[in-house]
Amino acid sequence: MSDGIACLWMRGGTSKGGFFLASDLPADSDARDACLLRIMGSPDPRQIDGMGGADPLTSKVAVVAPSNRPDADVEYLFLQVHVDRALVSDAQNCGNMLAAVAPFAIERGLVSVQGETTDVRVHMKNTGQVATSRVQTRGGKIAYTGDTAIDGVPGTASPILITFEDTAGSSCGALLPTGNARDEIDATPVTCIDNGMPSVLLRAEDLGISGREERATLDADEALKARLEAIRLKAGPLMNLGEVHETTVPKMVIVSPPNGTDGTLCTRTFIPHRCHASIGVLCAVSVAMACAIPGSVAYDLAVMNGDDAKPLYIEQPSGRTEIVLTRDAAGQVASAAVLRTARKLFDGVVFAH
Repeated sequence: MSDGIACLWMRGGTSKGGFFLASDLPADSDARDACLLRIMGSPDPRQIDGMGGADPLTSKVAVVAPSNRPDADVEYLFLQVHVDRALVSDAQNCGNMLAAVAPFAIERGLVSVQGETTDVRVHMKNTGQVATSRVQTRGGKIAYTGDTAIDGVPGTASPILITFEDTAGSSCGALLPTGNARDEIDATPVTCIDNGMPSVLLRAEDLGISGREERATLDADEALKARLEAIRLKAGPLMNLGEVHETTVPKMVIVSPPNGTDGTLCTRTFIPHRCHASIGVLCAVSVAMACAIPGSVAYDLAVMNGDDAKPLYIEQPSGRTEIVLTRDAAGQVASAAVLRTARKLFDGVVFAH
């Protein structure tokens, strides 16, 4: 450890963090977590003594290894390193960091280039599901440059198409873990849903806000945050997550009618105690699914385009996230796909001493 640990720092979607081979980190989870806290500089609100960016979106880690599963090429463990607490959590997945897993796997020689595009099947260890990432591999190597733009990230990059299957109930055991499209917690209508990310949806109007407020405004609203946290703590057991005081799930998603002419739904997401600068990929997938469920708090607010070939546009503070739902012959949602980008930022060693 004194000589440093090999690490590739990458942006994946609207997040960034350290990408490690599992074999380069301590095998014991407690020792690994202590190592990552030192690398990130936690706990400290500035993370001044580490690599973290003083924000949950920039204090993330991906641990990658070859997979022994016949349906996957690599396995990916996502770890959220808390900024101001000495806590490393594996209680959730991260679809944004997932966007950089396939490029990392190719960079480290875990997956061979297949041609102009390469499909990498990723076993997401946090939830047990498999996602397929299609990346551009022009000229036999990862192509990071391209014309694809995603809201929340300046400039353009090469497209990465991520397709999720069998994500319903990945953490809670069922798409609607309470068995209902709508429940009431603390006299507030909510929809508890898990289509890859355990989420609690609430209507902005029921919280006395518009749902279009800036992130900083919502972060400064202590009464709102206290109300959301009270609901979250009661939702945890109802969603089969147990006591959630020390965990980062479920996420709290405030929904309202869309702003844009082609938008589907407007969102503000707490992750769980700070307002997200955009929205997590798998959280957006869960919200998109809720838009299609009669009776959910999102259903009557969502403006559906009526064409399954067109994406749903989930609006968020940085713009919008596009989700494409694919239905089976029975009309049930079979898969969800999202377009992301990634970029290699730094390759070298980091120190945990």
